[in-house]
Amino acid sequence: MSQAVVAIAGATGFVGTAIRNSLLEQFTVRGLTRSAYKLSHPDLNDPVQWVHCNAYSASSVEQALQGTDYLIYLIHSMVPSSRLTQASFQDLDLLLADNFAQGAKAAGLKQILYVGGLMPDDEREEASQHLSSRYEVEQVLKASGVPVTTVRCGVIVGPGGSSLRILINLVRRLPIMGLPTWTWSQTQPVAIQDVLKAVKLCLGAPGEYSGSFDIGGPDLMTYKDMMQITAEEMGKNRWMFPFPFVTLGISKRWVSTISNSSQALVGPLVDSLRHDLRAKSNRLQDQLVGSAVTFRESVAASMDEQGFPLQNPRQELKREDQQMIHEQRRVRSVQRLPLPPGRDARWVLEEYVRWLPQFLKPFLRCDVLENGRVLFCLRFLSTPLLELRLRQGGDEHRKVLDIIGGLLADTQESQEGRLEFREVFDGKYVIAAIHDFCPSLPWYIYNTTQAVAHLFVMNAFGRHLARMCEASAVVVTAVEPSAE
Repeated sequence: MSQAVVAIAGATGFVGTAIRNSLLEQFTVRGLTRSAYKLSHPDLNDPVQWVHCNAYSASSVEQALQGTDYLIYLIHSMVPSSRLTQASFQDLDLLLADNFAQGAKAAGLKQILYVGGLMPDDEREEASQHLSSRYEVEQVLKASGVPVTTVRCGVIVGPGGSSLRILINLVRRLPIMGLPTWTWSQTQPVAIQDVLKAVKLCLGAPGEYSGSFDIGGPDLMTYKDMMQITAEEMGKNRWMFPFPFVTLGISKRWVSTISNSSQALVGPLVDSLRHDLRAKSNRLQDQLVGSAVTFRESVAASMDEQGFPLQNPRQELKREDQQMIHEQRRVRSVQRLPLPPGRDARWVLEEYVRWLPQFLKPFLRCDVLENGRVLFCLRFLSTPLLELRLRQGGDEHRKVLDIIGGLLADTQESQEGRLEFREVFDGKYVIAAIHDFCPSLPWYIYNTTQAVAHLFVMNAFGRHLARMCEASAVVVTAVEPSAE
């Protein structure tokens, strides 16, 4: 009897590497990756099936998931995938989750297992953007109709973990530490070994483990406690004192500089740590906590003899990929826009084509041709700035225009450039996105002109849609009393 196939999205990272290695005896493991370097340097002894998957392409995701039974979803979009990205990580996460939700549904998967984040104890407390984004991802995956199991974790501790590397580097480099208020919040770190146990218990059992489950280690502690224990395991004395006057913004820059980590990674971590994050009791946590690995044991196993953090398994791959991303000159721009009631993605596309020449009336015209081509032109030029063609197929809730030419597009370098409109959250929002666009302008000129203009236009279009939403709400409010 053949083994069930489990696909892992985010298979090359710290958590993904540990999970895929732990499942090889029980499952056929398919690692989904966009990394050209990974695919061009195969390890002949690696039992993992590595498959190309552009997570930003709905068709690529659907194709990569064909023939699989389960999906483990680990993607977080805090690492840039293009040379220029105009988007918040929340909107990128939302788009990626929707791609995988729709792909899992189309491929007939039996279960999606998502490793998310613990939520604040106080439900009245507004969660950080990072935690709110993880909760949104849960909701989008569940909307697919495929059974979803969410394993919610705090800081995952193990060799190569990004969050732990930040902590270790802070302790290693600073003999004296003034601690902001967020370092006094309580948290419940969990060892990577216990995350693997949780995944093995839940995977393949969507009926028994349906819904969201908090997991945490045996230690309830503050970030200060974590730093103190880390210092002890290094054999170093560290003087720590309260310093509540530091703002979150300053904290992020300070932590980023001292730990030699990007603000894109540090920012969400610091935002999340201002909450008390404890694992609520549940049957999955009850099975783990009795034999859970302590923080002290986990952090000791995550450093070398000199107190340096062990390397993330993706580090070499990341360097090669970032170099390739820089050379390819691709652009991604993603914005979440309000969708007026009763409207769909097709309407938004048509409204954008109608609205844009009005908004830029002195300069721009838009020609819509019968064969699905859309030309954006300067009023005094016949050659289009951009030429797009409506992609056939799909439905009213997702429309794609492929970028096929124009003075401002280098379609020889990238034939995958596209403008997309799609509905999310049952029509509450529409995502407007440009993917894999390669500009013809020199990069520094593009960055200071066309890129800025596009973001300005999309923000203005968002305000236009918001005004239409407000007008619809006023009409509904005015009609309701007369209906009585």
